Amino acid sequence: MSRIRILALGDIVGESGSAKIRECLWQIRKEKNIDAVIANGENSGARGGIDRDSAEMLVARGADVITTGNHVWQNRPFSDYLENSLSVLRPANFPSACPGRGYGIFDASGYKMLVISLQGTVFMESLESPFLKAEAILEREKGNFDFAVVDLHAEATSEKIAFGLAFDGRINVIFGTHTHVQTNDARILPNGTGYVTDVGMTGVFNSVLGLDAELMIKKFYTKIPQYHNTAKGEVTISGAIFELDTDTFKCTNVELVNIRN
Repeated sequence: MSRIRILALGDIVGESGSAKIRECLWQIRKEKNIDAVIANGENSGARGGIDRDSAEMLVARGADVITTGNHVWQNRPFSDYLENSLSVLRPANFPSACPGRGYGIFDASGYKMLVISLQGTVFMESLESPFLKAEAILEREKGNFDFAVVDLHAEATSEKIAFGLAFDGRINVIFGTHTHVQTNDARILPNGTGYVTDVGMTGVFNSVLGLDAELMIKKFYTKIPQYHNTAKGEVTISGAIFELDTDTFKCTNVELVNIRN
């Protein structure tokens, strides 16, 4: 019985997070026998959001697919790049008139991997239901892929957990992003789906979600908006490794990842 190993990386935050990926990702792939990397890059740009430079760096340094979320439109010139990118996905449940695509089928060591980027709607922008959008994509692409992976970029843990249980056995890997805080619930759901509510972030660990702590604390004291400057310090690469059996494509193991050296 052979296995395929998928590394999902949490939100990559700013210059510090991107620099760590630039330095370490290929080595991590080699050491942990990773077949494919899916990285949430919506905050990887030097000035926030995602930009062409950060997207191309992530791909060059070992990411096969870049998922995004609510910050995907922060750098407006990126929309033109997104329209033609084969590697970067914007949430599929944004209106169809938006640039780019929300899912794609990618090669993962010879297997066809369907990757869908979705955004939650609880405490976030009102978009098409990620549940209904996932149903539509699975129906449209039936027979065209070997296994499916979803990054659900969402605020509410309840929405993520409900999504996981709703698609257990139909989507092989489901992981959450957006909160930048890794949850301790990596598990295999009853019908064989590998699941984590939030895989965390790749950013400075002693920070406020990867941002300068002093400025963010000042914001909470004063309610005055502050610049979202990326924190400086030791960076943690957070994510999860999902191992799938290539006979059934059920998940056989989920391992949280936290690399700080």
